[in-house]
Amino acid sequence: MSTMAETDTHRTQIDGLQATWTLDRCPTRIRILTVTDASNNLLAVEFPSGQYPDLAQARTLHPELTKLWDAVRRDLWCELVPRNRPART
Repeated sequence: MSTMAETDTHRTQIDGLQATWTLDRCPTRIRILTVTDASNNLLAVEFPSGQYPDLAQARTLHPELTKLWDAVRRDLWCELVPRNRPART
């Protein structure tokens, strides 16, 4: 688990693709930086520098990558919900 830095960089990999994304903590938002082919590290999807989409925008721009976006969403929630959080009663 990463620290509570203002911006955390993460990588999510599935089906030979790897998304590199950031989690900005203040305000909380996600930005997709790159999508690369995990076997050769070449860009599979390129976003204009400084215009990185959030997860919803990435889904709209590249719906063919639904499995990757679902995996990013799963990793995002794992990051946002602490593992040692007490159960609600």
